Amino acid sequence: MPRIVMKFGGTSMAGIERIRHVAARVRREVEAGNQVAVVVSAMAGETDRLVQLCREAASLYDPREYDVVVASGEQVTSGLLAITLQGMGLNARSYMGWQLPIRASGHAAALIEGIDVEVLERVFDGGGIAVIPGFQGVTQDNALATLGRGGSDTSAVALAAAMKADRCDIYTDVDGVYTTDPRIVPRARKLDKVTYEERLELASVGAKVLQTRSVGLAMRYKLPLQVLSSFEDRPGTMIVGDEAIEEEIMERNVITGIAHDKNEAMVTLTGLPDNPGTVAAIFAPLAAANVNVDMIVQSVPRRGEPSVLTFTVPTAALAHSVAELEKVRDAIGFEEIVTETHVVKVSAVGVGMRSTAGIAAKMFETLADRNINILAITTSEIKVSVLIPEEYTELAVRVLHTAYGLDAEDGE
Repeated sequence: MPRIVMKFGGTSMAGIERIRHVAARVRREVEAGNQVAVVVSAMAGETDRLVQLCREAASLYDPREYDVVVASGEQVTSGLLAITLQGMGLNARSYMGWQLPIRASGHAAALIEGIDVEVLERVFDGGGIAVIPGFQGVTQDNALATLGRGGSDTSAVALAAAMKADRCDIYTDVDGVYTTDPRIVPRARKLDKVTYEERLELASVGAKVLQTRSVGLAMRYKLPLQVLSSFEDRPGTMIVGDEAIEEEIMERNVITGIAHDKNEAMVTLTGLPDNPGTVAAIFAPLAAANVNVDMIVQSVPRRGEPSVLTFTVPTAALAHSVAELEKVRDAIGFEEIVTETHVVKVSAVGVGMRSTAGIAAKMFETLADRNINILAITTSEIKVSVLIPEEYTELAVRVLHTAYGLDAEDGE
């Protein structure tokens, strides 16, 4: 009998009427002959409300008690969905993370260390439906733990992998993965299939339909993911391995999608001494402070002369990064720290880049034609990203989407 995990996000669970709609979808899968486990998020906005309550209670709160508070949102929706399913005559029951258990590494942003599926096997053997709150697990000392924001996606994928599910369906307020944000480019196309690598790169550079950790986990276990709309009965987007689309590669665009991320801040250090170890002395304290550095550009006018180093960090980490660099100013010997937050990272992603030349050149030429200045560049095997002034965000996304042949044809 096919086995699936269905995961529903916060907008899908936002109120009793929407929970009834979710229950109807679950019943449909059960009536189709599937064994079903359901993972749910808290109602839309509820986790933010609970986090704010913790901050109001104490600025330096205990992570253990924080987890107790913020995990309650998912417990409410799992119970409500189980009650609704029971009202439809279905054999449903909610199971908290500690009841399975889902073993987690710590508090606030824990990693999943393992899942015991014995309880779930008994549920399936009895023809039941398991409803599980996402985002939570239990530590080795039996304390409740949470998995970090977006952790419900990770819960669902980890659960699907542990129970050897045939696939994991992620229901959201969109009907799949698009070539770019349809709010910016109305001619954006929904993709039938995307590879794990493409989805990971798109998520890492601003396309947030799926949480990055969940895609990485699915790739590790070769678990098919499907992104679907909770509100429309339309085909979604399958996220699969390269081997699943090998026959379609010739017909696919070289570039799969254009993403943008405004969560970038630029830091420039001037007057850097041209000495061995200078760059290491800059990034070592940032690494120790858990600051993720992305783009890096260094310019050296002439050998032996002071240089300029520019790099980007998440906007939320900017103040922390500057504070750490100020501590080592004298040791490094730079002159000034200049910061800029009105920037955006725009990226082109696609597995076809591995075998196609000129992708980066097309991006640079397209932006130059619109007089958009590039501040920094970074690349991977299947991605090219540029940092540009924030005011050009929508223009850059639109022209690149067209340049790479991603616009939908009339009638699509």
